[in-house]
Amino acid sequence: MVMVDRHVPYPADVVWTLLTDLDAWPRWGPSISGAVLDSGGRYLVAGSTGTVTAIGAVSVPFAVTEFEPGRRWAWSVAGVPATAHGVEAAPGGCRVWFEVPWWAAPYTAVCAIALRRIDSLAATRR
Repeated sequence: MVMVDRHVPYPADVVWTLLTDLDAWPRWGPSISGAVLDSGGRYLVAGSTGTVTAIGAVSVPFAVTEFEPGRRWAWSVAGVPATAHGVEAAPGGCRVWFEVPWWAAPYTAVCAIALRRIDSLAATRR
Protein backbone atom coordinates (compact mmCIF):
# COMPACT_ATOMS: atom_id res chain seq x y z
CA MET A 1 0.00 0.00 0.00
CA VAL A 2 1.05 3.57 -0.71
CA MET A 3 -0.01 6.21 1.82
CA VAL A 4 -0.77 9.90 1.46
CA ASP A 5 -1.67 11.96 4.53
CA ARG A 6 -2.29 15.45 5.82
CA HIS A 7 -2.42 17.12 9.20
CA VAL A 8 -5.61 19.13 9.66
CA PRO A 9 -6.28 21.48 12.59
CA TYR A 10 -9.66 19.94 13.44
CA PRO A 11 -10.81 17.15 15.77
CA ALA A 12 -10.59 13.58 14.51
CA ASP A 13 -14.32 13.00 15.05
CA VAL A 14 -15.18 15.85 12.66
CA VAL A 15 -12.96 14.36 9.97
CA TRP A 16 -14.25 10.83 10.64
CA THR A 17 -17.78 12.06 10.00
CA LEU A 18 -16.67 13.45 6.62
CA LEU A 19 -15.00 10.16 5.71
CA THR A 20 -18.10 8.09 6.51
CA ASP A 21 -20.88 10.46 5.36
CA LEU A 22 -21.87 9.44 1.83
CA ASP A 23 -23.46 12.85 1.25
CA ALA A 24 -20.02 14.43 1.81
CA TRP A 25 -18.12 12.16 -0.58
CA PRO A 26 -18.78 14.19 -3.75
CA ARG A 27 -17.62 17.34 -1.97
CA TRP A 28 -14.21 15.91 -1.09
CA GLY A 29 -13.75 13.06 -3.57
CA PRO A 30 -12.66 14.41 -6.97
CA SER A 31 -13.63 11.18 -8.74
CA ILE A 32 -17.03 10.67 -7.02
CA SER A 33 -20.33 12.22 -8.03
CA GLY A 34 -22.52 10.26 -5.62
CA ALA A 35 -23.00 7.16 -3.49
CA VAL A 36 -25.86 5.30 -1.85
CA LEU A 37 -25.99 2.55 0.74
CA ASP A 38 -28.05 -0.56 0.13
CA SER A 39 -29.43 -0.05 3.65
CA GLY A 40 -30.71 3.39 2.73
CA GLY A 41 -28.62 5.03 5.45
CA ARG A 42 -26.22 7.91 5.13
CA TYR A 43 -23.17 6.80 7.15
CA LEU A 44 -20.87 3.82 6.66
CA VAL A 45 -20.81 1.09 9.27
CA ALA A 46 -19.06 -2.27 9.37
CA GLY A 47 -20.21 -4.40 6.46
CA SER A 48 -21.85 -1.57 4.52
CA THR A 49 -22.59 -2.21 0.85
CA GLY A 50 -23.85 0.13 -1.80
CA THR A 51 -23.18 1.80 -5.11
CA VAL A 52 -20.70 4.56 -5.84
CA THR A 53 -21.00 6.74 -8.93
CA ALA A 54 -17.88 8.11 -10.49
CA ILE A 55 -17.63 11.33 -12.44
CA GLY A 56 -18.97 10.37 -15.85
CA ALA A 57 -21.98 8.53 -14.37
CA VAL A 58 -20.37 5.08 -14.08
CA SER A 59 -21.97 3.34 -11.09
CA VAL A 60 -20.34 0.33 -9.46
CA PRO A 61 -21.03 -1.70 -6.32
CA PHE A 62 -18.87 -1.35 -3.24
CA ALA A 63 -18.45 -3.21 0.02
CA VAL A 64 -16.75 -2.07 3.21
CA THR A 65 -14.11 -4.72 3.95
CA GLU A 66 -12.57 -3.28 7.13
CA PHE A 67 -14.08 -0.96 9.70
CA GLU A 68 -12.62 0.38 12.95
CA PRO A 69 -15.11 2.99 14.22
CA GLY A 70 -13.59 6.45 14.51
CA ARG A 71 -10.28 5.25 13.07
CA ARG A 72 -10.21 3.44 9.72
CA TRP A 73 -12.27 1.92 6.95
CA ALA A 74 -11.39 0.18 3.70
CA TRP A 75 -13.46 -1.01 0.79
CA SER A 76 -13.56 -2.95 -2.42
CA VAL A 77 -15.10 -1.35 -5.49
CA ALA A 78 -16.55 -3.63 -8.17
CA GLY A 79 -14.90 -6.49 -6.28
CA VAL A 80 -11.41 -4.95 -6.46
CA PRO A 81 -9.59 -3.91 -3.26
CA ALA A 82 -9.51 -0.12 -3.24
CA THR A 83 -8.48 2.66 -0.87
CA ALA A 84 -8.40 2.64 2.91
CA HIS A 85 -9.31 5.83 4.77
CA GLY A 86 -8.26 6.80 8.25
CA VAL A 87 -7.90 9.46 10.88
CA GLU A 88 -6.05 9.71 14.17
CA ALA A 89 -5.79 12.42 16.77
CA ALA A 90 -2.59 14.45 16.62
CA PRO A 91 -1.34 17.54 18.45
CA GLY A 92 -3.29 20.54 17.21
CA GLY A 93 -5.89 18.47 15.33
CA CYS A 94 -5.59 15.16 13.55
CA ARG A 95 -3.88 13.29 10.76
CA VAL A 96 -6.12 12.06 7.96
CA TRP A 97 -4.82 9.55 5.46
CA PHE A 98 -5.54 7.30 2.51
CA GLU A 99 -3.85 4.05 1.62
CA VAL A 100 -3.82 3.09 -2.05
CA PRO A 101 -2.85 -0.33 -3.47
CA TRP A 102 0.65 -0.21 -4.97
CA TRP A 103 -0.71 -0.89 -8.46
CA ALA A 104 -2.85 2.27 -8.20
CA ALA A 105 -0.06 4.52 -6.85
CA PRO A 106 -0.79 7.35 -9.35
CA TYR A 107 -4.19 7.69 -7.67
CA THR A 108 -2.41 9.25 -4.69
CA ALA A 109 -2.50 12.54 -6.64
CA VAL A 110 -6.31 12.39 -6.55
CA CYS A 111 -6.16 11.48 -2.86
CA ALA A 112 -3.99 14.53 -2.13
CA ILE A 113 -6.70 16.74 -3.65
CA ALA A 114 -9.29 14.94 -1.51
CA LEU A 115 -7.23 15.60 1.63
CA ARG A 116 -7.10 19.32 0.87
CA ARG A 117 -10.87 19.33 0.37
CA ILE A 118 -11.42 17.46 3.63
CA ASP A 119 -9.33 20.10 5.39
CA SER A 120 -11.56 22.84 3.95
CA LEU A 121 -14.81 20.99 4.69
CA ALA A 122 -13.78 20.26 8.28
CA ALA A 123 -13.40 24.00 8.86
CA THR A 124 -17.13 24.42 8.17
CA ARG A 125 -18.19 21.59 10.53
CA ARG A 126 -16.30 22.23 13.74
